[in-house]
Amino acid sequence: MFPVETFQKTMLRFVAIAEAIGLPFHITGGSISSAYGEPRLTQDIDIVICPELARNRVDDLIDQLACSDFLFTERVLRQSVQTGNLFQLLDKTEILKLAIYPRELIPGELQRSQIMELFDGVFLPVLSRTDAAISKLIWIEKGSHRSRRDFRSIFRSGSETQQADIRAQAEKIRLRELLEEVLSESDEIR
Repeated sequence: MFPVETFQKTMLRFVAIAEAIGLPFHITGGSISSAYGEPRLTQDIDIVICPELARNRVDDLIDQLACSDFLFTERVLRQSVQTGNLFQLLDKTEILKLAIYPRELIPGELQRSQIMELFDGVFLPVLSRTDAAISKLIWIEKGSHRSRRDFRSIFRSGSETQQADIRAQAEKIRLRELLEEVLSESDEIR
């Protein structure tokens, strides 16, 4: 596991690049599952970036990355931005990977980002609790077993209002039955 300082340094390097080109983003994945629920190990940082702006500013993004401590493959990055598929950046100083998603799993999620203090005195945009829970349900539907425990933790640590919102959103995307199934499962290892 990487020390917190490593995650902070890498994240701030990325934030500087995103701010330089005006690229909206938020943090998602295991880091946010830990922030909203039960802490767990993660070996990278997942980031969603605005797909439209990434396509329009891909040359600027590549120029900024070329002058940074991030390693990347230009061809892969360009193709990923066009198709909305994942691309990776490796912080060669900290040896930490960023998984960049130039697409929203849940439409409008970037507009619903929350600001959270992830490091001492460092406030960054993160996936909202409701969207974090819904994204876990989507990943569960796709076969992710790790997301099951993450979902329960995110859901159970939320307020009654947040839980109601998560249930309502799950109903809208026809995942209410899956939500109830996952909530009925035990967190105990058998």
